[in-house]
Formats: sequence, structure tokens, C-alpha cells
Amino acid sequence: MRETKTLVLGLGNLIMGDEGVGVHVVQAIEKHELPAGVECLDGGTGGFILLEPLQSADRIVLIDATADENPPGTVTRTTPRFSSDYPPTLTAHDIGVKDLLDAFYMQGGTREVVLYAISIDPQQPIRMTLSEEVGRGAAGAAGRIVAELEGRAE
Repeated sequence: MRETKTLVLGLGNLIMGDEGVGVHVVQAIEKHELPAGVECLDGGTGGFILLEPLQSADRIVLIDATADENPPGTVTRTTPRFSSDYPPTLTAHDIGVKDLLDAFYMQGGTREVVLYAISIDPQQPIRMTLSEEVGRGAAGAAGRIVAELEGRAE
């Protein structure tokens, strides 16, 4: 019997401040002892190169920034079925996550996809760190994701 594989994929550009929140969350999750079959991946600014890891996973947890007009640091967990279910994103990625999900679904991707979207203010200065509000949201998201991966609610 094959072990179930979960891919935890953080997206974002670290030099764009809060836009890099997905990568910061994956880095925090990697510091935990995770269940067998969980793989964390810094997806950076995306690209179709991420299709292979997506297709080889049974379950996918995506973490990305969103410009959805919620207060910065708000964490929203959704299970998007189509790219149109994905909240508004920024344009700092090579290709948008919506494009990546469309390609994934067109190639027969039917895995469970969970999205943790963290709200940011798109009008922010360029920096390598997260704002205080988004940093708190990132820490909360990391805790929620680790709890979910371990099969416990938080």
C-alpha cells in the first residue's frame, strides 16, 4: 500500500515583503516534525515547473498572499475546485496560481486542494520582512496547517 503524499506549497516573492508570506509560512512549517508523507516546497514565484510536484501529490496545501480587501494578516482557508474559486492575487508571480491550477486541472488533476490565503495590503514598501500584521497571520496559518497535517483541529 502506497503512502499518501501531501504537498505543502508556499508561493511568493521574498523581496516583495508581505507578498512572500507563503514562503515564510512554509519555512515555519518545515521547522516542525511533520507526519510521514508530507513534503514542503518553497514554490517561490511559481511557474509551470510546479506542475510535476502538484501532480505527484495526493493532497495539496497551497499558501499564498491575497489582495482581497480583508485586514492584513487575515487567514482564509478554502477548498477551491476551480481556478475561479481562487481569491484575488498579486502579479509578482511568473504565472498566476490561477493559471497553474487551470493547467493542473486540464491535465486531469483531481487531488484535494486546500488553500490558505493570507490577506495583505498590496500598497506596501519593498522589503525582505513581513509586516507585523501579516507576520502574526503567517504564524497563525503555520500553526493551523501543522495541526491539520497532524489530524487535529486548532
